[in-house]
Amino acid sequence: MHTSTRPRSTWVPVLIALTLALGLVTAQAQTAVPQIEILTTTEAYDPIRYESAFIIAEDWRTLGFDVVVRPLEFSTLLERFYDEQDFDITILGWSGRVDRLDPQHFLSTLDSRQTSLGSNNPGGYSNPAYDAMFDAQAAEFDADARRAIVLEMQELVAPDAPLVILYHRDEVIAYNATQFDDMVTMAGEGLYNEWTPLVATPLTDDRVLTIGSPQEPDTLNPLDSTSVWGWKWMRMYYDKLVRLSPDIEPLPYAAASITPVDDLTIDVTLREGMTFHDGEPVTAEDVKFTFDYYIEQDFGYFRAFLSPIESVDVTGPLGVRFNLATPFAPFITVTLSQIPILPAHIWSDIPNPADLAPDQIPQIGSGPFQFDRYDRGEYKRLTVYPEHFAAGDIAIEAMEMIVYADSEGVFTGLQTGEIDMTAWRMEPGQIPLAEANDDLVVVGVPDFGYFHMTWNLRRAPFDDVAARRALTMATDRQRMVNVLLDGRGEVGSSVVAPVNAFWHNPFIERFDYDLDAARAELEAAGYTWDADGRIWAP
Repeated sequence: MHTSTRPRSTWVPVLIALTLALGLVTAQAQTAVPQIEILTTTEAYDPIRYESAFIIAEDWRTLGFDVVVRPLEFSTLLERFYDEQDFDITILGWSGRVDRLDPQHFLSTLDSRQTSLGSNNPGGYSNPAYDAMFDAQAAEFDADARRAIVLEMQELVAPDAPLVILYHRDEVIAYNATQFDDMVTMAGEGLYNEWTPLVATPLTDDRVLTIGSPQEPDTLNPLDSTSVWGWKWMRMYYDKLVRLSPDIEPLPYAAASITPVDDLTIDVTLREGMTFHDGEPVTAEDVKFTFDYYIEQDFGYFRAFLSPIESVDVTGPLGVRFNLATPFAPFITVTLSQIPILPAHIWSDIPNPADLAPDQIPQIGSGPFQFDRYDRGEYKRLTVYPEHFAAGDIAIEAMEMIVYADSEGVFTGLQTGEIDMTAWRMEPGQIPLAEANDDLVVVGVPDFGYFHMTWNLRRAPFDDVAARRALTMATDRQRMVNVLLDGRGEVGSSVVAPVNAFWHNPFIERFDYDLDAARAELEAAGYTWDADGRIWAP
């Protein structure tokens, strides 16, 4: 064995040099955490989300993160989030439409197959075990067995902190009871649902139901819209095979009957005598074309609803058969209640529908109302389609929406009688004023949607689960509920809301607000702080 004959004293400077070199390598291994940009709405559009962003930034800065808040106009915010996926963190919300009482949609927002541009998982979360369970629950027709899988899915992803559910905000809205009666209130949707215009009773000679909102549709292109505010309007002039009742029961609508043949086969028969608003008949060919067209265009917003379909066959002039590749429990209640019937004679000549300019978008449907006018940022109007099978039961002659710059403008319009109802929840300070107005009726419903803070998992530090967990612990959601919402809401924990009790798992990891625990989580993962308190990543 070879032994060095170098005197021991000569090793000392060598050891010192090695120690310094190792220290340099360690120092170089630490990297500064990039600046974090939080995208949120403008204060005028939604003061709650706006203020929430600053509450978050304030606490994260105490942990040494460099944080900036950037408010954006709503349509720009949606584009950055969905269509471009160009963000660090975005604060947005999912509305609790009635079809979403079934957990399929909210669960799909964490499906790794929904991460492409325009799809419902812009944050990029991926977990193969979750994806497998997502498929399993969708194929399970036994409600209790499906529930067990859904509860396990929520427990599985919670430790990963794939996003932060900030809060579930109560839907408190109002209408003018001197103008209209028989208004419908639905969980998650409030007054602005698809049944209110169909059953509302005018109490004066004014038969136009006027709605006020600060919300602007991203587009009225049914092959491009990813906003609930586009679809809430379009669903009144596009028919669907099924509409969900105010009691959340699936009702055949454009369909005269729906017959499940087996777990993979569903037969649908259309109503007789239906026509599109240009007078052309609605046929089984239109239904087949619609579903094939959406599937061929790979429309991300509906992908989770359409992916189980293997093929659609025409079985007669009014008959359609849906053949599924795998059993899909929510097919009737979700898929058939969401896909609008498009006129094949118009859309079949449009190869790239997502590229249409606003003035090129066809607005021909077969629904109970027909398109009349849209002045972007200002005004929309639909009139009753007299040839529709439901027209004889509709007491109004038109529905219109005035688009205001902010929620204060909506509330002023309600108080002055310019509008008959609000489409958007009132701010906490407006509620007692509305309750004191004898002409107004204030109603409130819990929301099974949620407001979320989604990070882009493709970017540092959000690609590190320890950083996500720590930042979640450093997010004071209870303060948002208590102060910003005046207690009218609930802190979130899962993509399935607590009010949706059958599907919600209350026993998952919750990440309560705790700055000390957040710092400990970061330290355990190797994060350090310099003399100025700035955080460095391992």
